[in-house]
Amino acid sequence: MKILQLCKKFPYPAKDGEAIAVLQMSKALSSCGCEVSLLAMNTSRHYVDLNDGLPADLNYYKDVHFVSVDNRIHWFDALTNLFKKESYHISRFISADYSSKLIEVLKNNHFDIIQLETLYLAPFLPVIKQYSDAMIVLRAHNIEHEIWSRIASQVKFIPKKLYLHYLSNKLKKFEISTLNEYDFLVAITERDLAHFKSLGYKNGCISSPVGFDLSQYHADYKAFSGPMKISFIGSLDWMPNIEAVRWFLSQVWPLVNKKFPTLEFHFAGRNAPPDLANVNLNQVFYHPEVSDAKSFMLEYPVFIVPIFAGSGIRVKILEAMALGRVVITTSIGLEGIPARHKEQVILANSVNDFLESIQQCYDQYPKIIGIGENAQSFVSNQFDSSKLAGKLIHAYKKVLNLHTHN
Repeated sequence: MKILQLCKKFPYPAKDGEAIAVLQMSKALSSCGCEVSLLAMNTSRHYVDLNDGLPADLNYYKDVHFVSVDNRIHWFDALTNLFKKESYHISRFISADYSSKLIEVLKNNHFDIIQLETLYLAPFLPVIKQYSDAMIVLRAHNIEHEIWSRIASQVKFIPKKLYLHYLSNKLKKFEISTLNEYDFLVAITERDLAHFKSLGYKNGCISSPVGFDLSQYHADYKAFSGPMKISFIGSLDWMPNIEAVRWFLSQVWPLVNKKFPTLEFHFAGRNAPPDLANVNLNQVFYHPEVSDAKSFMLEYPVFIVPIFAGSGIRVKILEAMALGRVVITTSIGLEGIPARHKEQVILANSVNDFLESIQQCYDQYPKIIGIGENAQSFVSNQFDSSKLAGKLIHAYKKVLNLHTHN
């Protein structure tokens, strides 16, 4: 089976959820016998220096193509978009150069499947249909408009709230208008799949969560023998993460620090806004860039994800669980992850919840290691990438056979 994977940013290094989801999937498909090629945007916002050649880690791809795309947010364009029909979120990824490269790749190769990694590749559907008879698949990492609707609901500044609601409504219209342009839909969670159907999706579909090559994740419980510490890691140029950390630092941390003055909170993530990059709070430490996210997580027994926006599945939560960390997160953070409260994860949805959860961990430390051990077993049993890729390939083959016979 020949698959072309289209991405809105170059998925390397694997430091954020989207890159991890793309690479784990492509590697697993390749290991199952598929011939996978990649055509990615190398965007100005997530630029990867490829002047010295492609990373050796990507050698399982048959071909790797990339195109430079300027997707910076320009405030003038964002404001003038108020008077236009198209979604500003989507328009930032429309590129004539990417379209030209896509045409070249499609003319020179035959593919059975063209897999769009996220909605942001949808503007290229007409090009794909003109130059290829491949089955077109949307792998929906999130319900995109839902993210921005949830962010807007959290914002208190009225003009910004109204603007974000306006943008999310335009994004929703675009997302719904393209739904049945795909031959097949791969949703990250059953919950997302049901939601897409409620929005009018009618073609073939499957839910397939983010999987992991578990040989790359080695749980280590040494941190539990030292003092309890709390951590967070995630891209800090992504609004849901920014608001999550801001909320925790402003609403929860002062209460935690007053009760446990020696407890440390370490957070990491690239491109943090100035207020987070220059944070000056007692026992709070910001790490602007870490060489290895897994090593960072292994240093701290407790991992928090106080997220109240977003959609899809939180990859960093699954990574932390795979490494045996005790995760404290919200109901939204746990969407798509059927873990049980106080057995494999700790659920917290308010300031008091987070304060009580941290206190419980502190009071029961280091016995909470049992939750980390349960979390590691849970991910091993349910999120193995090779098993998930096998199921996805089986679904693809069924649909391809139907197309052939028709």
